[in-house]
Amino acid sequence: MEAATIAYQELLQVADAVAREKGIDRETVVEAMEQAIQHAAKRKYGHEHDIRAAIDRDSGHVSLQRFVEVVDEVENPSTQIEVEAARVQNPYAQVGDFISEDLPPVEFGRINAQTAKQVIVQKVRDAERARQYEEYKDRIGEIINGLVKRPEHGNWIIDLGKAEAMLRRDDCLPREILRRGDRVRAYIYDVRKEPRGPQVFISRSHPQFMAKLFAQEVPEIYDGIIEIKAVARDPGSRAKIAVMSNDHAIDPVGACVGMRGSRVQAVVNELGGEKIDIIPWSQDTATFVVNALQPAEVTKVVMDEDDRRMEVVVPDDQLSLAIGRRGQNVRLASQLVGWDIDIMTESDESERRIQQMKMRSEHFMESLDVDDVLARLLVTEGFTEVDEVAYVAIEELASIGGLDEAIAQELQNRALAFVEERDRQMDARRRELGVEDALADIEALTPTMLVQLGEKGVKTLDDLADLAGDELIEDYLKGSYLTLDEANAIIMAARAHWFPDEEEAAEAEDSQDEAVEEVAS
Repeated sequence: MEAATIAYQELLQVADAVAREKGIDRETVVEAMEQAIQHAAKRKYGHEHDIRAAIDRDSGHVSLQRFVEVVDEVENPSTQIEVEAARVQNPYAQVGDFISEDLPPVEFGRINAQTAKQVIVQKVRDAERARQYEEYKDRIGEIINGLVKRPEHGNWIIDLGKAEAMLRRDDCLPREILRRGDRVRAYIYDVRKEPRGPQVFISRSHPQFMAKLFAQEVPEIYDGIIEIKAVARDPGSRAKIAVMSNDHAIDPVGACVGMRGSRVQAVVNELGGEKIDIIPWSQDTATFVVNALQPAEVTKVVMDEDDRRMEVVVPDDQLSLAIGRRGQNVRLASQLVGWDIDIMTESDESERRIQQMKMRSEHFMESLDVDDVLARLLVTEGFTEVDEVAYVAIEELASIGGLDEAIAQELQNRALAFVEERDRQMDARRRELGVEDALADIEALTPTMLVQLGEKGVKTLDDLADLAGDELIEDYLKGSYLTLDEANAIIMAARAHWFPDEEEAAEAEDSQDEAVEEVAS
């Protein structure tokens, strides 16, 4: 008996040691031991039996019991017993109760011991994985330190101490050489459960890795005085970071650079010599993009807010600097600002402006039957389409230099005549294409738009109602200068017939109620 007590105590000591080593709960290890003993007992007495093992948490004593359920009619003798037979053992037994029977302890031979070991190891491994996931799932966005452990299919396994992380090949810096035992810093960007256990994914090329490094090197960022508003990286080569100060007395760029560049140099060294441009962030997008394209100078910015696209004009000798080697500078600036950027030289922009002036002037000369001087005058004043001349206030038209009210009235009459004739032709073409009149009743759709829709196969309200707003703009009415809100409003107008008018619905409901009352009476 004394020897058995010693063995039981050793069982608890083993559980304590495993729990400490793996950093998991002692109870989990004890439960794994119970499952191992239970599994060995089923191998001995038969897997069909309901056998349960229990280890006393204080003494370490192991109890083994077989359970059977009390039933009216036995279907499985291994797990069930009739109520009359059960009452021989327990006079108070009822249907649904369980009767237990003590079993002798299992002798652990070589096979049983090996099986028990596998069960315990698997249970401990599962608990360890659960602990790792719980520990790291809330640490996404942190920088961690680890040791390079081993390569795996071109990636690296990094030892974090109590867990392992995956550093993929494309998350490493280009031309970075890692060796076993090297200490590395990286950014945790994802933690997720996978069939083989929780995976911690880390990166040294992620834009936020650089941002977190600056937060470690610059106390003002850690304290919230300076904010990092945007980051763009070409890992291992060049990066841009936009910063803003919440204290007007502190220069955000200077604070990030540090005394003699000490702060930024510490980040550069960690990133393998990656060049970093630190630029001031601005709420004004045009100003921000000018800063983002540094060191190139910018003379003009033209923005298209609907498409989040902008044209940036630079001096002719600054073109290569603005674009950068292999387009790197403009690409990083675009990522930083979040807009598409087209670079253009002053001479190209001037030539394009001349071409636009020529095309619009010719359009006015042909449509309004005016000479080159008057046509250019209209273009110079900002008119781009004949419709604008047709519907502008006559006073505004007459205020253009060189025009009087009589000439302005004549111009508007010609513009109105041109628009009416064009719309008439477009309406005829619309009918020829088979576009129904219900579409023409949508006020926002011009005759030209209706022809465009008809040529694309949109001929009924249902055809138009099935489209999305961005689809209407990009695929069906390209060049119409509709905003997304206007396009959505057009589609909703086309869908109106899908929903019954509220008044008509109310009248129909009243009529139905009256009919029910008549039948009831």
